[in-house]
Amino acid sequence: MTYRFNASLLLVTLTAFIPSAASAQSGSSASYPSRPLRLVVPVPPGGAADFIARTVAPRLSASLGQPVVVENRGGASGAIASDFVAKSAPDGYTLLQNSITTHGIGPHLATRLPYDPMKDLAPVTMLAKLPLIMAVNAGTGWRSVQDLIADARKQPGKIAFASSGKGGAPHLSGELFRIVAGVDLLHVPYKGSGPAVTDLVGGQVQIMFDGAPSLIGHVQSGKLRVLAAASSERNALAPDAPTFRELGLPGVEVALWYGVMVPAATPAPIIERLSAEIDAALRSPEVVERFRAQATEPMGGTARQAASFIQGEYNRWGDVIRKAGVSAD
Repeated sequence: MTYRFNASLLLVTLTAFIPSAASAQSGSSASYPSRPLRLVVPVPPGGAADFIARTVAPRLSASLGQPVVVENRGGASGAIASDFVAKSAPDGYTLLQNSITTHGIGPHLATRLPYDPMKDLAPVTMLAKLPLIMAVNAGTGWRSVQDLIADARKQPGKIAFASSGKGGAPHLSGELFRIVAGVDLLHVPYKGSGPAVTDLVGGQVQIMFDGAPSLIGHVQSGKLRVLAAASSERNALAPDAPTFRELGLPGVEVALWYGVMVPAATPAPIIERLSAEIDAALRSPEVVERFRAQATEPMGGTARQAASFIQGEYNRWGDVIRKAGVSAD
């Protein structure tokens, strides 16, 4: 089945599946939680998503009084994990760590899914965001974004940017930059951030957008150079690099983001409890400290705030995808 979404109705769709307190089964949630919870992460172990889940889970476990087990179910751009959680019992014991891929970009590209990402899952809260940076191979000689743009205009379609895969945030960041800067770049997708960074360091590709933790080691060794931060403020791990806004390209602001969702029929009291506990966990000193060390920003908030955030991301990336001509094929 092909799913097509009307962006103007997305917030209504999302919030409609946050059960009202009046209709919730209060009896089933009175003793919640009484057994361990699972936080399902839609990527393999390692990387930003796994780091965020394993940072928050211990603190959430302490506040709930039950173990919170991180379970990695990678594959199919998050569809495997999302489908598993969407079809789990709506009792608050199986949580999905969703992302910009599963609920910001993915719905515009997915053509065949065994679940509806917007209707079958309900927002709980947002977890964190990890602003991206633009790094280039040091051998290019580019010292600034202006240098890159000048060369790209002389060689349309010849300069390559890498991504961790088609349709992911690093890919769409490159497409967004291409649109805003008015340049023609060649996209080279890889199966994961690791191989993409390897080829960026080796010079097979020249540019990549990614989270600073994935790139900063190679920057420090002199193999890569950070040209700009795709955030409203300079990145803490690359403070000398200007933001795109400072460079006169204010539209290029991108962050990997992660939230928590549950099966759509989960009772409202359970969603509210989880939202409050996760929000508190994100503000604990140990979580804030670990996030800061990786240039990660805690988010938090209510289920309705999460739904509003997702709507904004959905609308934004739908526009980028249409302008860039990106398809699922």
